Amino acid sequence: MTSKRRNNGRNKHGRGAVRFIRCTNCARACPKDKAIKKFVIRNIVEAAAVRDIAEASVYESYVLPKLYAKLHYCISCAIHSKVVRNRSRQARKDRTPPPRFRPTQNKSENKK
Repeated sequence: MTSKRRNNGRNKHGRGAVRFIRCTNCARACPKDKAIKKFVIRNIVEAAAVRDIAEASVYESYVLPKLYAKLHYCISCAIHSKVVRNRSRQARKDRTPPPRFRPTQNKSENKK
């Protein structure tokens, strides 16, 4: 039987079975190696309220905490919410990872 992908859509190589996780969006049970994983780091407070909180704060240099979440999507939800896209047969052969988004920080901020 022909195979659509080299890894058959999984990252299971050598393991017999992989535990299931629940999709963050629809709660579908999906194998952990097949799920699309996305790590999200964002501020607890939205951008509009950051200045108001900074002005009302007693501390001069209080760093607002961040919200860290690892999202697991089933294939259907990942495609629907445009986390991943389907690719042509030739594009599927391309195994280079997508470019990573790294927010740049000023060096003066790191030294404080």
